[in-house]
Amino acid sequence: MGFPAQRLRRLRKNGNMRRMVSETGLSVDNFIQPLFVVEGKGIRRGIPSIAGNYHFSIDMVVEEARELSDLGIPAVLLFGIPNGKDDEAAGAYAPDGIVQRAVRALKKAGPEMVIITDVCLCEHTTHGHCGIISNGYLLNDPTIEIIAKVALSHVEAGADIVAPAAMMDGQIHAIRTTLEEHGFHEAVIMAYAAKYASRLYEPFFRHGTQSPVAFGDKKSHQMDCANSNEAMREIELDIEEGADIVMIKPALFYLDIVYRARQRFDLPLAVYNVSGEYAMIQGAAEARRLDFEAVMQEALISCRRAGANLIISYYAKEAARGLNKKAYSYRVARPLPVLEADVPPLHGNGGGVSLRNVKVCK
Repeated sequence: MGFPAQRLRRLRKNGNMRRMVSETGLSVDNFIQPLFVVEGKGIRRGIPSIAGNYHFSIDMVVEEARELSDLGIPAVLLFGIPNGKDDEAAGAYAPDGIVQRAVRALKKAGPEMVIITDVCLCEHTTHGHCGIISNGYLLNDPTIEIIAKVALSHVEAGADIVAPAAMMDGQIHAIRTTLEEHGFHEAVIMAYAAKYASRLYEPFFRHGTQSPVAFGDKKSHQMDCANSNEAMREIELDIEEGADIVMIKPALFYLDIVYRARQRFDLPLAVYNVSGEYAMIQGAAEARRLDFEAVMQEALISCRRAGANLIISYYAKEAARGLNKKAYSYRVARPLPVLEADVPPLHGNGGGVSLRNVKVCK
């Protein structure tokens, strides 16, 4: 039976009606905020290409985590930028490394915050690659031995979840075995299970972790953007090896992969809404081509609609403000924080959908 008996617009006629029949909810419970930690004290330095995000010294990252917790964001993903680097990435698993000290400080200040640590070597190597290089090629097995040491050192410091990012074959098995041998039976592994070789990471590597590769690229271990079936194999293997959560990265350009994974696997599914995706929307908003808040909402809901339970995003704090009525009121127009004097404020186009129309899940 079709028109006029069927009029789908009946359920769209006002905001409350749309909220009642909304199929996809967005909550602060879905968010994970990435944080960049640097050496020093009293540092809160803006990252130009990821506006609204910062390099924090350990004392300041504790303050940031408190604010995130007050907004209801349950977890952070830590990236450490050390002062010293070497070809073996020895600093990555040092007990007094930048990430390890940050984890201890965060756990002491707020034990309830879920601390996730990025387990990769690229921030700690002189060449910016994810492991041990020989004749220009990234060696798999020697690299996973170091990755397992890094994961263990993070858990020993108090990390709740370790997130291996290097896309090395067998890295989940190596980490799970090491953690079990040392009695960390409850430690959670969130696998970067389907991580594509994408140029959308450039703001992250150039300005976030300041670790661009000195030569070559990462296509020998990260996935080809043309492949979908391979992603299912990668995810399946990581689950078999002991992953508790699986991740797809990037998010918006790979929502077909997210949907396929959701249909096939029952584990919690995360997506990483990466720096390039963020920067494109932010840049268009600064040029007054897009409404930042409306497009941010669409981006986050698209991840949920495709099947993601968790969203790692540079929007997390900004979106949480919008969803948390106690922390933010949409009756007062407020632009995204401007980090540089020569960057124009975000005014948006005044149109689109407001976060007021998002179904808030409690």
